[in-house]
Amino acid sequence: MDSTGVPHILEHTVLCGSQKYPCRDPFFKMLNRSLSTFMNAFTASDYTLYPFSTQNPKDFQNLLSVYLDAAFFPCLRQLDFWQEGWRLEHENPADPQTPLVFKGVVFNEMKGAFTDNERIFAQHLQNKILPDHTYSVISGGDPLCIPDLTWEQLKQFHATHYHPSNSRFFTYGNFPLEQHLKQIHEEALVKFERIESNTDIPKQKIWDKPREHRVTCGLDSFAADPSKQTTVSVSYLLTDITDTFETFTLSLLSSLLVDGPNSPFYKALIESGVGTDFSPDVGFNGSTREAYFSVGLQGIAERDIDTVKQIIDRTVDEVIVKGFEEDRIEALLHKIEIQLKHQSTSFGLALTSYIASCWNQDGDPVELLKIADKVSRFKQCLKENPRFLQEKVKTYFKDNPHKLTLSMSPEEDYHDKQAKMEAEKLEKKVNALSEEEKTQIFEKGLELIALQSKPQDTSCLPALKVSDIEPKIPFTVLETALAADDIPVQYCAQPTNGVVYFRAVSSLNALPEELKPYVPLFCNVITKMGCGALDYREQAQKIELKTGGMSVSPHITPDDSHLDVYEQGVLFSSLCLDRNLPDMMNLWSEIFNNPRFEEEEHFRVLVKKTAQELSNGIPDCGHLYASIRASKNLTSSGELQEMFNGMDQVKLMKRIAEMSDIKPILRKLPRIKKYLLNSDNIRCSVNAAPQQIPEASKEVEKFLKGIARSKKERKPVRPHVIEKSSEVKLVGSEMATGLQITRKLVNDSTFKPCQMKTHFVLPFPVNYTGECIRTVPYTAADYASLRVLARLMTAKFLHTEIREKGGAYGGGAKLSQNGIFTFYSYRDPNSLATLKTFEKAVEWARSGEFTQQDIDEAKLAVFAAVDAPIAPSDKGMGHFLYGISDEMKQSHREQLFAVNSDNLVDVSNKYLAVGKSTRGQAVLGPENAEITKDPSWVKR
Repeated sequence: MDSTGVPHILEHTVLCGSQKYPCRDPFFKMLNRSLSTFMNAFTASDYTLYPFSTQNPKDFQNLLSVYLDAAFFPCLRQLDFWQEGWRLEHENPADPQTPLVFKGVVFNEMKGAFTDNERIFAQHLQNKILPDHTYSVISGGDPLCIPDLTWEQLKQFHATHYHPSNSRFFTYGNFPLEQHLKQIHEEALVKFERIESNTDIPKQKIWDKPREHRVTCGLDSFAADPSKQTTVSVSYLLTDITDTFETFTLSLLSSLLVDGPNSPFYKALIESGVGTDFSPDVGFNGSTREAYFSVGLQGIAERDIDTVKQIIDRTVDEVIVKGFEEDRIEALLHKIEIQLKHQSTSFGLALTSYIASCWNQDGDPVELLKIADKVSRFKQCLKENPRFLQEKVKTYFKDNPHKLTLSMSPEEDYHDKQAKMEAEKLEKKVNALSEEEKTQIFEKGLELIALQSKPQDTSCLPALKVSDIEPKIPFTVLETALAADDIPVQYCAQPTNGVVYFRAVSSLNALPEELKPYVPLFCNVITKMGCGALDYREQAQKIELKTGGMSVSPHITPDDSHLDVYEQGVLFSSLCLDRNLPDMMNLWSEIFNNPRFEEEEHFRVLVKKTAQELSNGIPDCGHLYASIRASKNLTSSGELQEMFNGMDQVKLMKRIAEMSDIKPILRKLPRIKKYLLNSDNIRCSVNAAPQQIPEASKEVEKFLKGIARSKKERKPVRPHVIEKSSEVKLVGSEMATGLQITRKLVNDSTFKPCQMKTHFVLPFPVNYTGECIRTVPYTAADYASLRVLARLMTAKFLHTEIREKGGAYGGGAKLSQNGIFTFYSYRDPNSLATLKTFEKAVEWARSGEFTQQDIDEAKLAVFAAVDAPIAPSDKGMGHFLYGISDEMKQSHREQLFAVNSDNLVDVSNKYLAVGKSTRGQAVLGPENAEITKDPSWVKR
């Protein structure tokens, strides 16, 4: 009922030690003692969810035991601070008068979350449309209210909410259910008496007339037009989410209104040119007791707020009159059919989150999962009443007094004001303390540091052993055939449930250098501009009706044995139901042969949308941007990675979005098409059910024969291209050896790595840091040791220093397939101090201060990633995309098993010690006086 973030802080706290497992942070410790495929915890607006998954039955019991004990019997230590909340501590212990500093993971997590303007908008939207009860506050915590939470409140909240009478259990999978029920009963339920939890949320009182609200946010440094940074949306309260059929109908209606270029709101709002993209949280939101629908625009001028409102009202009126084309409804039902058939490895977890909100409000979860029944009933309603959907639009949009208009504009000094309020709040709290209380807090700060620095006895926690890991991986049967004379196609027969998956990779080797920066934009628009006889609306309609989506993306992959050898290309991916395969391949043919580039206005819309999405993504992916920049000068493909996926791409898209004349950019697309959309340097792959493979091979052959070939051999732009073959045994064939899939890789033998330090100055209150070090490729003997070392450093050193002591939301080390060893931190109050911590981590590793158990735990965590389940649609993709065969994976596996303490110390000395390997550093975050003074840093 307040914004202190009490449920969120409890979510962190209960995972920090319990009666049966009285060690600090069992949650993070279990990440290294288990083969879990997923472990996390989430706080929503009205429930906290504790999900985990694993493929190992013993592991499942271990994790269930830890989660049950954590939730119902946590050690909420009788102290005024707790580990994952925050702590008060002196900046300068010699002077007890210096201001006290708030630190805390949740505090910094939420500060980081609210640097994201989309998050600020969505939060206000929920608070204002449901203002009468719990939805009017911030369950994750408002950074300015978090410090008000008292120890008593925390204990009280736990006592009333964390009780079996107020909880729900969900299991999914093929382990015997009886065992789960027995364990839940014995370890939790039997130890409690039933209580009335009184956590029901009353219905929102319906307004008698619409309301308006305005809020502010920070400036967007990457806005294409700095004078257009206002967002506005109109939202409508809908139905109770426990009415499952009405909710299903309204979510379909919502998709018809806003999804894709044929939807009425896309045509009216996005194509009006008034803004850059839909407002945040657009469409249907069913996560609260009553669902709501929201639509609007971001990237508009403040003066256009009324224009947007008028467009929305006018569009609602038009839909009531015209309704929807039958084709669009058909396409939507087709999408549901594909979603039901497509198998993902996180299906059970997706179901959990799908039913959580409704079940939490006492809706019927089983009813909710009967999607096929709802589709039949929906079709029946349309048949009986052709105006069925129009009447819903009239009821919920036109005649609905519970309508909120929310607008948000940036304030020049928004983040400064927040910081000032935080400082004032802190000062007030400090001034209210007596000298005695200050001393007490200071002593507790020291006590906490001592506690955090003490080695943990984790022997109480259950753990799998390395011997529980399967020594061998099952090999995937792949066949390779040549189509259209000499184009390799990999076939992988899998139980795909009536869905065919097609992919192709086309090389960028012949593309002129000056066109390279525009490849990501080309990929983004090539399936959205129209093709052949279809304009972009008809194309979108066809893609929705006949496929589960068609996407194109840049593809830069490292060689498995040389750091400066890589493949550069573009990946085409799509899926469809068996019956629609000819239509899907025909669409690809048209995109390859006759893409349309004449719709300048539509192109401008796509450019603005892309630029806006990239800018909005920075607060969530800041550590990735920092890492890409830090590794830019370390390998020969680093510059390309930065160009395609880094801050360079964000800045380029901002520049293009600002252009008054976009024609010169549009003219580059047909030039790129000439080099990419042909059969010169292409290879394909198909995953489908065995009985579907002959049909698929016929369609792929037809597609490949039908696309253009260059008349003359195009020379690669960079002369050093090497051919690398990976062999596939042909199953059931007379031949002993199989067909070679040959990939043409760039080999930059002249490349010299160099150091670089970059600071991107952004108006954020937190930092994202990355430090990258050049090491060895995937098949090198030391690669496995470095991979285990990254995990070991994260679990045994960096987590404690960066998160527990430093207050960052996250941080650690990882080794990428391209041989780059990366240290990173996320939503971090520190920057240079964190870079120093990375140095200390290396010293710690070189000293060899870890036990055999630590190494075994790190191996378990690595194997959990290596053995993550692979969906039928993705089997064989390691081979097709990266040239990594099952034999290579098995050999890597054996190297992982063999890693020992000496190897770990050895690779720390050989690669990570200062002066041994070339490294790069990057920070995204606020102005920093120390960095500014240091000439070795480049400011951006």
